[in-house]
Amino acid sequence: MTEDFSKFQDALFELIKSFEQKNVIVKTNSEPDSNIIRIYGEGSDALALAKAGLEEAAELAYATAEHHPYWNLLYSGTQILKIVLDKWNQELTAEELKEISWHADEIKNSTKNLVTKNE
Repeated sequence: MTEDFSKFQDALFELIKSFEQKNVIVKTNSEPDSNIIRIYGEGSDALALAKAGLEEAAELAYATAEHHPYWNLLYSGTQILKIVLDKWNQELTAEELKEISWHADEIKNSTKNLVTKNE
């Protein structure tokens, strides 16, 4: 972790402590090696956190060129997870299941291509 980021993190955690003393609950998750700090409100649940993390993975898929060997694995995987998380507390429709199946086939095809490349 860079020294400047470390100072920022320390100051941020002091600010968070000051709000906790006022009974404002804030959850944090720090990844010092990546210079990443995540801040969650007290009402954040596991589903909301999963959706937020998925958005970051999907952004990588959107930003990655299609010629990258793992692009379709990442893209199709995030599309499946997006459908599942969006409907977590509901039933999946026949159309959504069809879309999941299509993306699963894309993952299988990409995996076969990678295996063939490595042989």
